[in-house]
Amino acid sequence: MRVYVTMENSAVSSDFACEHGLSLYIETGDQKILFDTGASSAFADNAKRMGIDLSAVDFAVLSHGHYDHSDGIHKFFEENDHAPLYADQRAFGAYVSGRGVSVSVKADLISNPRIIRTGDYMQLTDNITLLTCNWEEELHPIESFGLKELRGGKLYPDTFRHEQYLMVEEGNRRIVISGCSHKGICNIVHWLRPDVLIGGFHFSKIETDEVGRDILLDAASELDAYETVYYTGHCTGDAQFDVMREILGEKLHRMRAGLYFQI
Repeated sequence: MRVYVTMENSAVSSDFACEHGLSLYIETGDQKILFDTGASSAFADNAKRMGIDLSAVDFAVLSHGHYDHSDGIHKFFEENDHAPLYADQRAFGAYVSGRGVSVSVKADLISNPRIIRTGDYMQLTDNITLLTCNWEEELHPIESFGLKELRGGKLYPDTFRHEQYLMVEEGNRRIVISGCSHKGICNIVHWLRPDVLIGGFHFSKIETDEVGRDILLDAASELDAYETVYYTGHCTGDAQFDVMREILGEKLHRMRAGLYFQI
């Protein structure tokens, strides 16, 4: 499997755009996949610089219903005239940041015929699956970090039931791609037991003071108990990454826009 980071919060050089967003282009043995589209059309410029032909993508996946993963969808549909985009049926709800600002998917995408609504589980090919793990028991409570969902005119802490994961099984390996791991990175790794996990950890709001360090080190120790190798960025946080690497060492890798790696 080849993975190209087409958008991330930081970049490998000034040749590549970066923004608060995530987008990955993935090549498996026989599928070309776009996972998320960042917060603008800039992911497409990065893709072009990396020699990626977006018109050849077989299908796209939206990890969850937030703008920083979805606002490039229109650009993708301009570049590619046939690939469906799979999004959880709950991804088009009304979601709000801790500051009270909408972080929802653009409303004009709701009725787009190229978007296929998924449920909790969908088998896309013999070895590629989309799943939410909504049925799983949590080892750790889900932390909303101030993110909310608007339902019936009232705001509630977001439980992220709109978040789905892409699982690719190649040979005897299981690779899981997650957008932000809002349901808890330790929960997700426990549920899915991947050999490789790619995605954000959503730890950037945890301070790296004494209390925060303990939280991060405890999470890193828990993740280190698995044989999983991690590629992370976006909502993980640079300082938080550095703390966790004290435990995880070479099992933890940093993603940046313009980076390519082979698994």
